[in-house]
Amino acid sequence: MSAAIQKGQTPYYFVPGPSRHPVMAAFGLFFVILGAGQWVNGSEWAPYAVAFGLVWWLVVLKQWFGDAIRESESGLYSDRIDVSFRWSMAWFIFSEVMFFGAFFGALYWARVHSVPELGNMEHQLLWPDFKGLWPTVAAGATGSPAGVVEPFRTMGPWPLPTINTALLLTSGVTLTVAHHALIANQRAKTIAFMWITVLLGTVFLVCQGYEYYEAYAHLNLKLTSGVYGSTFFMLTGFHGFHVLLGTLMLLFITLRLQKGHFTPQRHFGFEGAAWYWHFVDVVWLGLYIVVYWM
Repeated sequence: MSAAIQKGQTPYYFVPGPSRHPVMAAFGLFFVILGAGQWVNGSEWAPYAVAFGLVWWLVVLKQWFGDAIRESESGLYSDRIDVSFRWSMAWFIFSEVMFFGAFFGALYWARVHSVPELGNMEHQLLWPDFKGLWPTVAAGATGSPAGVVEPFRTMGPWPLPTINTALLLTSGVTLTVAHHALIANQRAKTIAFMWITVLLGTVFLVCQGYEYYEAYAHLNLKLTSGVYGSTFFMLTGFHGFHVLLGTLMLLFITLRLQKGHFTPQRHFGFEGAAWYWHFVDVVWLGLYIVVYWM
């Protein structure tokens, strides 16, 4: 490919040649799944299998993404490739919407249907002391039959969840400022606000970790605390995992910006990470209202 060809002007749809990366990545994930499955069964070698698989997988991802970056920076990606990337990211985020929608749906069904239904007169014969009330509505209610779940206190919106909400909303603003700076070809400003965004995401994760410590140590709220505990930790835990992924994406985009990658006209790598981050923001707003306030 001639260096004279401008990015986005390649006159064909670039199709990469055969690659070892998919098979090598699957090899690493095989050991992760094998080790995880045996770990829960007490096998001593299982943690080492998980560690080996993760390290192998991460090395493969570094090589794979490195190849994609070199292809992009050498001008092999045309406007058609750009459109394909946008559709791919859009469908990926849609799948994430469905993912979280399933958990929100489980929370809704448990709170509105399952727990009240188990509290009716018919089930009182089986569980005489069962309260068909959601734990956030009635103090002492566990949403489980009496004696099955240890007493716990629910997690309210103050102060950590509200602080985390402010952190994510602020990060959405700083990311938008960085995007507009990139479009205006103000690279130094873009990098500065990207680092601020990464920092805000990191602080969010630290606060989330401390919130879990408070839940276990002082509220006796655990993953085993009935339907409330399971839905609380599944929703907030998976969201926290997505924040971790989003923070890593923004970190790598920032490092690429410092290397001179992306232009005001072509920067979908940046935009894709921004789409994902804003999606994470929106999901958190739903969590903040439904999990902590209701």
